[in-house]
Amino acid sequence: MPRSEDPARSESSGATVDRIEYIVRPNNDTWMIERDGDRYGPYKNSREAMFFAIDAASKLGALGKNTHVKMTDQAGNPLTTWKYGTDRYPAIF
Repeated sequence: MPRSEDPARSESSGATVDRIEYIVRPNNDTWMIERDGDRYGPYKNSREAMFFAIDAASKLGALGKNTHVKMTDQAGNPLTTWKYGTDRYPAIF
């Protein structure tokens, strides 16, 4: 499982993407960030994972990408938690 301190670094320079979604989800006793099949982490709690996901989404949003951060609910469904250009950055939890 890949590990990166900066999930924004994995953006391909020539890719055309309508929306980039980072999904924060639990993984046993840790938390992971998923994007396009890649996994980043582990993070020690949901707050830490959200900060990294929002930071990565903000960096790509500043480059003109349509970025969203989602967190899974109790049933495992991803719900939009943060959206570039709409929600405050840095985010407050």
